[in-house]
Amino acid sequence: MPSLPARPESVNYFGRLLTLVRLSAVQLVRAPTHSRRSEAGRRAARHALLLVVIAGVVILTLMYAVDVAEISLMPPRGTPSLWWVRILTDFGKDVYVLWALGVLLVAVALVAPALHGRSRVIALGLGTRLQYLFLSVALSVAVGEVVKWIVGRGRPFVGGKANAFNFQHFAGTEAYASFPSGHAITAFALAFAVSAVWPRARIPMLIYALIIAATRLVLLAHHPSDVVAGALVGVIGAMAVRHWFAARRLGFAIHQDGAIVSLAGSPEGRLKRVARSAFAS
Repeated sequence: MPSLPARPESVNYFGRLLTLVRLSAVQLVRAPTHSRRSEAGRRAARHALLLVVIAGVVILTLMYAVDVAEISLMPPRGTPSLWWVRILTDFGKDVYVLWALGVLLVAVALVAPALHGRSRVIALGLGTRLQYLFLSVALSVAVGEVVKWIVGRGRPFVGGKANAFNFQHFAGTEAYASFPSGHAITAFALAFAVSAVWPRARIPMLIYALIIAATRLVLLAHHPSDVVAGALVGVIGAMAVRHWFAARRLGFAIHQDGAIVSLAGSPEGRLKRVARSAFAS
């Protein structure tokens, strides 16, 4: 039986959806256009270098003076009473966080073509912000996986004793994937990204990241220095993605001194132009 022609409304909707996806991809990969992107890049580089220096000193201090003592104080791995900690720590698992952000992003993309007027503009603005959150976590996690493979640090008590300098570089195994902490990368990347978009959420997101980091220590999944290294990778990764977005005028503005700030409310002018292009009847 020949298929029935699609209804005009369906054709119109899917056409708008495809146009929205295409324009979103083009915006992300287009050449940077912001006139103050160089100032922002230099400012971000200074901040990143300062973070690396401070975190480097802290990491080395922890490795030599704290790591072994700290893991020796923790309850044995697999302690039944820590079931609630094992549940809590999953809120920092990269797969779960990325899936949650991805589902939200897809939901916004599916809803936006059916909206009109200001509701459509708001949805597009939310979609841009969700893209930033997703890419901040994804990039940070990807960098962290490479560092884990290169460093090859053994997890607490791998090898039978507390040893902060148990390394098998390029091992590529779970037992030797302690540095940096993947959960800490995810939690701190998400915390920084959410705080960059919604500054009022800074304190709750910092508490969230610190709780996730603490669960990794209690569960003997990582040494303290692994967690600090994970926080460093997550923050710098989210900073890099924020600069990428700001340089393309997506969700962020750049002040004259190079400071990057979240656009207050919806970026009306740009989003209205995108909306007219993506959803032209």
